[in-house]
Amino acid sequence: MAVWLEQGDIVLFQGDSITDAGRIRENGNDLGKGYALMTAAQFSAKYPEKQVKFLNRGISGNRVPDLQGRWQEDCLDLKPNLVSIYIGINDTWRRYDRNEGTSTEAFKEGYRQLLDQTASTGAKLLLIEPFVLPVPEDRKLWREDLDPKITAVRELAREFGARLLCLDGLFAQASTQADSAFWAHDGVHPTPAGHALIANAWLKAVGAAE
Repeated sequence: MAVWLEQGDIVLFQGDSITDAGRIRENGNDLGKGYALMTAAQFSAKYPEKQVKFLNRGISGNRVPDLQGRWQEDCLDLKPNLVSIYIGINDTWRRYDRNEGTSTEAFKEGYRQLLDQTASTGAKLLLIEPFVLPVPEDRKLWREDLDPKITAVRELAREFGARLLCLDGLFAQASTQADSAFWAHDGVHPTPAGHALIANAWLKAVGAAE
């Protein structure tokens, strides 16, 4: 597979806390401490001649409606060549902790609007599906809400010709090698090992892995 990024491309990571990963908001170039940083570091070390620029605009707690509200400023105005979107777990989580869930229909339609706006600029799209692990056990109850949203992300990837990271299966498979908490201490937020799993899958998706 040829590398999907060209000389001087701008890559934008968008999403919630998993993408945010403690980035310093006042520094537009800060990538946080998670998979976005790991991905950018590995890609840049392997392909320094491409001079690809990586940006992170993930914000903790965000759901699809939050991305819609800031998409012009935090995506389109940055003129990225590739947009990586990782959203969805909070659209489920808020149903269980605040009774403020996002229906699958609203989730999919809002997500589609983001993709429509982005695709019209000619940017490439990489979608990262949400995942959840049974840590603690009550996370299993989230499946009835999250699984249809995972399906929606997969359908949107096909609809828009986007590349897709199937994290739910990836983390389930990894959890056969070590306890779920080794990969995501609360079933949602990846540990450093979990972030590395995502980074490696991301690099593979763009043809930049061995």
